[in-house]
Amino acid sequence: MIERLAEVAQRDVSRETFEKLEAYCALLREENARQNLVSAATVEYLWERHILDSAQLLRFEPHGTASWVDVGSGAGLPGVVIACFARGPVTLIEPRRLRAEFLHKLCESLRLNASVVLGKAERARGKHDVVTARAVARLSQLLKISAHLSTRNTVWALPKGRSARSELAEAQQAWQGVFHVERSVTDENSWIVVARGVRAKK
Repeated sequence: MIERLAEVAQRDVSRETFEKLEAYCALLREENARQNLVSAATVEYLWERHILDSAQLLRFEPHGTASWVDVGSGAGLPGVVIACFARGPVTLIEPRRLRAEFLHKLCESLRLNASVVLGKAERARGKHDVVTARAVARLSQLLKISAHLSTRNTVWALPKGRSARSELAEAQQAWQGVFHVERSVTDENSWIVVARGVRAKK
């Protein structure tokens, strides 16, 4: 699994990083019995469906100490996975209290360079080098609620499954920037919207 992880993340995976991810999976399974964090059908396939799928976003990191923000972090996907690797700070934004408390517990127990913001993305502050979000909202709505967290140089790395191209076409009616769509390396039928210079059309 370490080799596959290194392949999708396009970087070396230390034993410490791998152990953090194993501990995260154990905590996630335990917490999933208390609150519905990931679909019960995917719990058995956490590595394939969630860990690797999140880790592949690291290939879009613009530099080694980039700051990340994960909008609607939920179970910590992809934010916690990214924080297990990244040298820069990771901000996890989550509006639901129980999930935010779980994320805070993860950050402490895994000793991550990550912080949790309890609240809606619209009210969050700060500027980040990378914005990501997984299964939060359609692309146009996601840009609307989180564009203020970005700069002209921010990279957006947004897993969008099979609807990536249609969501991008819709979003480009109101948003401009340099957009492209990349195939997921974990699912050939899924796509990731990657963008820079995102701003609302005037």
